[in-house]
Amino acid sequence: MGNLKEIRTRISSIESTQKITSSMKLVSAAKLRRAQSSILYLRPYSEKLNEILADLSTATASMEEMPLFEQRTPEKVVIVVITSNKGLCGAFNANIVKTVNHLVEEKYAEQHKAGNLQLICLGKKGREQLSRLYPVMQSNEELIDKPEFSEVSAICDQLTQGFLKGEIDKVDIVYNQFLNAATQKVTVEPFLPITNLAQENTTANNDYIIEPSPQEVLEELIPKIMRTQLYKTLCDSIASEHGARMISMTKATDNATEILRDLRLKYNNARQSSITNELIEIVSGAEALKG
Repeated sequence: MGNLKEIRTRISSIESTQKITSSMKLVSAAKLRRAQSSILYLRPYSEKLNEILADLSTATASMEEMPLFEQRTPEKVVIVVITSNKGLCGAFNANIVKTVNHLVEEKYAEQHKAGNLQLICLGKKGREQLSRLYPVMQSNEELIDKPEFSEVSAICDQLTQGFLKGEIDKVDIVYNQFLNAATQKVTVEPFLPITNLAQENTTANNDYIIEPSPQEVLEELIPKIMRTQLYKTLCDSIASEHGARMISMTKATDNATEILRDLRLKYNNARQSSITNELIEIVSGAEALKG
């Protein structure tokens, strides 16, 4: 009977866990639909801005002279790390932490050793793990739950001002790029200095008149492009998080179902064995009384 009670307790515990994972899967699926809509609507806008930047860069020869395009020796480096505030999303956060560690070891080891490497952590999980290894100049957890373009713009402006003042030489963003609900790609994206997109876009079309001038249009357009780029990476990461959690909770629910099936089979076998033993004892007792 003790064995039966233990199995019943395990079945009850796993049924409770299954209800939780199933509910979390449904919640993540609903959040994923909203986050996926946001990133799918934002990407064409961001891509078009980059196309315009590429077209304008072919129309002006002074693009490389603009301050945000200045290529320097990266002595002072900032890495923007985007993770989640919560766990239970598979290797979503672990992959980001692993990539940041690899990036520092392979590319920015000297800057880290000299104390010239800092992080901006958007997300609680990244801050908790990486703050033990690297200095964190700023962290923000609220943006992950409620992304606001104005707050993202403030962070972007802070980085660009630091670059213009010479306080920062290089900025990279590490985040999970959303491909689909089941696939997220860890991406290291250069943010500052801005690369010349004209070299990458060989199909740029500059057969039009630009007024007041390409230089002035670029000066007005570049801050908007950079804010949009940072906001897009945040939306990418949020959609990836919900996709990763939905898949993780789906697998957990399926595993719970499989364990419950095995436990119920084990329980039925144990119960049948117990009943058989009781019947044998009764028959044996009856035979003894006859004798």
